[in-house]
Amino acid sequence: MSHWETAGVSDEWYTPKFIFDALSVSFDLDVAHPADYDTHVPATHKIYTASLERNWHGFIWMNPPFGGRNSLKPWLDKFFSHADGIALTPDRTSAPWWQEAAARADAVLFIAGKVRFIRPDGSEGKSPSNGTTLFASGDRAVSALRHAHLLHNLGFLAGHATLAQGGRE
Repeated sequence: MSHWETAGVSDEWYTPKFIFDALSVSFDLDVAHPADYDTHVPATHKIYTASLERNWHGFIWMNPPFGGRNSLKPWLDKFFSHADGIALTPDRTSAPWWQEAAARADAVLFIAGKVRFIRPDGSEGKSPSNGTTLFASGDRAVSALRHAHLLHNLGFLAGHATLAQGGRE
């Protein structure tokens, strides 16, 4: 969730388990893991602080702090330079950073409905004002989004790689 939906209270909102169940993959690294909360991210390694200054390795999961205007751009730039993982962002389809990310992604999954993220106290948040996008970078990420789309009906799938493979869009 973004700061304008939480009234500046917190930038800590965690991905619910159903998303990982639908993706059916494990990650080598969660690049934006909270230091004091055990999330549902199925990742072997976690970066808790200063992630943008650290080296990333393997297949990554990224649900970065949404923060203020354009705060996702440096995270997405590093994500696409790494080129192996799945990134979660808000559906801000008119924002320049979102347009750039969609053009760089191998596949884009628009999650159906509104994702109720998990608060730091473990409770489920209210429905946000906008939807959620998953960006895939790399073959494994595209396969995971296709799996979530075809077998779990997680949302609408679009992208260069999915179209070339004849996937149901």
